[in-house]
This record gives sequence, C-alpha cells and structure tokens, in this order.
Amino acid sequence: MIYLTGDTHGDFERVSELAGDLESTLDDVMVILGDAGINYYGASGDGGLKEQLSALPITLFCIHGNHEMRPENISTYEEKHWRGGIVYWEPAFPNLLFAKDGELFELEGYRCIAIGGAYSVDKYSRLRAGGGGWWPDEQPSEETKQRVEARLAAEAWDVDIVLSHTCPYKYIPRHTFLPIIAQSAVDNSTEEWLDRIEARLRYECWFCGHFHTDESIDRLRFMYTDIIDL
Repeated sequence: MIYLTGDTHGDFERVSELAGDLESTLDDVMVILGDAGINYYGASGDGGLKEQLSALPITLFCIHGNHEMRPENISTYEEKHWRGGIVYWEPAFPNLLFAKDGELFELEGYRCIAIGGAYSVDKYSRLRAGGGGWWPDEQPSEETKQRVEARLAAEAWDVDIVLSHTCPYKYIPRHTFLPIIAQSAVDNSTEEWLDRIEARLRYECWFCGHFHTDESIDRLRFMYTDIIDL
C-alpha cells in the first residue's frame, strides 16, 4: 500500500502508529511531502534518528523540503533505481529513500512526478542565529527546473500525480501565513514556476506539504498531519 502525509520535521510518531496498526511491511510506502527532518544535521548528526526509522516496518519515500539538506550533497548517499525513477539512499538505511527531482515513479499504477524544494520564510532568523539549519540550495536550481520540464515534455505534459513540497502560486493558502512574516520579503519564484508547470500539465491530482495545513483546493491537496491511502 502507498500512503501520503505532510511535513514530519523529525517527528514520526504518526507514521510509527500507522505502521503498527496496519502491521505494515517494507513493501508498504509512506510518502513524506518534504521537510521529513531526516537530513537536518548531516551524515554525522542524523544517525540516531535514521537508526530508529530503519527499524520501522515501512519504506519512507521523501520529497525534498526546505528545512533539510539535499541528500546528493551528503557523502554517504548513493543513487539507485526504484519504482521507475532514481532515488538517493544509504545502504545502512535501505528503507529511507529520497526522490531525485524530476524523476517519474510508479506508485500503485500511477505515474508520479517528484518536484521538491521551497523558500524558507524563517530564513533570516536562521541566518541571524548563525546560519545553522539553512541551506542556499533549498529551492530548485535552474538545472533542476530544466530537468523537471524535460521529463514532463517527454511525457507529453501528461502525468497522473504531482508530488511536491510547495504548491503553484495560485493555490497558495494565504490564510496560513504567519503574521510576523513580511510577505514582501518572501521569494515566491518556485511557486510561480510551478504555476507555469500547472498551466501546461494534464494531471489527476497534486499533493504537497509546506504550509502546515490539511485541505483541498480543486485537484490539489495540502497535507500536514493527515495520512491518506493513495
């Protein structure tokens, strides 16, 4: 079975409870729609959490968020093919997988494109604190955007499901904005790019996290603490 949930930020209690309730196996997959919190401290600092998660009887398939390092920048990660696409993984923790942006994965017969990254509205507070926990490549690079668009073009701009961290600009849930954040300082370039993607794309549904809300707008569903069966 394939399940989806939103940002976990290192707290996997709900995932653990689900795995226990369902008596899941490693053939079952939990999609984390960014900010999993597994690659926050790097190869030397995240080992304890990874060891705990490697004991869970479920495979975690994570989209890249904006509060975590990109696994391709961590020396312990390798690439491999999984369900039709390329993922990053560590041999020591084989059930912890991270999607490469622009890859197409087959999940329960659905063709799912992975598009990670977003801007951190708390960027400046993190920089003032010494820069820990913020990475300048949190948003997709131009190279990544080109890879995503090339893959979609190869599919004639027709997929079943989009799995992203943030959402197209027109769907931003503004009622979730924090009043202490000056929105004029927020970089929405990733959302604006996704807007252009969404305008061209034929798809059945779009799942994303990032905004810490559980709600649906048109064919797009924001995920946070909810867990759904794909």
